[in-house]
Amino acid sequence: MTTPSDDRLSQLRNLLESDPHDAFCMYGIAMEHAKTGQHQEAIAWFDKTIETDPAYCYAWYHKARCQHDAGDQLGAHQTLEEGIKKAKEEGDQHAEDEMGELLQSIQ
Repeated sequence: MTTPSDDRLSQLRNLLESDPHDAFCMYGIAMEHAKTGQHQEAIAWFDKTIETDPAYCYAWYHKARCQHDAGDQLGAHQTLEEGIKKAKEEGDQHAEDEMGELLQSIQ
C-alpha cells in the first residue's frame, strides 16, 4: 500500500532528478524521512542539503532534532553550534534563535 509520504517522496525524487542540486528537494526528502521516524536516512539527506547549500539554516535545525531523537546528543549539540554559527553569518536571526532554544532544551 502506498502512503501519502511515499507519494511525496516519489515526487521529490523525480524533481531532484531534473535538478540534482536542488537543496529544497533534498530538504523535503529529509523531512519526509524525519516524519516517518527514519532518522538516519533523514540525517543523510539533511547532510546532502547542507553540503549543497550551507546557508539552508533549517536543515541544520532539523538534522539536530533527528540526531537528538536518535539518541545522538553530542552530534545534535555539535550540529546546533555549527548551525547557529552559519545562521549568524547569514543574518538569519529567526533560525539562530530557534537553534539556540533547541540547544538549551537538549543540554
